[in-house]
Amino acid sequence: MILVLALLIGVVAGLRAFTAPAAVSWAAALGLLGLEGSWLEFLGYRFTPWIFTVVAVLELIGDQLPSTPSRKVPMQFITRLVMGGLSGGAIGVSGGMLIAGLVAGIVGAVIGTYGGAAARAALARSFGRDLPAALIEDIVAVGGAFLIVHAL
Repeated sequence: MILVLALLIGVVAGLRAFTAPAAVSWAAALGLLGLEGSWLEFLGYRFTPWIFTVVAVLELIGDQLPSTPSRKVPMQFITRLVMGGLSGGAIGVSGGMLIAGLVAGIVGAVIGTYGGAAARAALARSFGRDLPAALIEDIVAVGGAFLIVHAL
């Protein structure tokens, strides 16, 4: 189950890069995710969830702008892989499977990046514009992250 959750949090990172680490960081800070003694313990520090949350909200806002680059350009894609790996690794640590969680998070980020782009494009075509599709994607990412951390 831990690896499935790590994969799913990676998918969230593929949709919205900073939503996944914000959710994992809140889970760690609230004691839902045990990272004590690992190098990922910083995710549960007092200010870390707030920092990730601010960046995640800014990302949600920025994603609505027409000037925002594609999630598939190298900088955006690499960020999603790193955040997926970080978030998946944190979930993996809780089950004693850091490397497997990290890999699952990265794989999930690839799935979320390409699958999310395709789904959003299809939704935007059906709506005739991008904004409703983007908002649906935001709801899926934030709601999914919430459900994942509560399943821990």
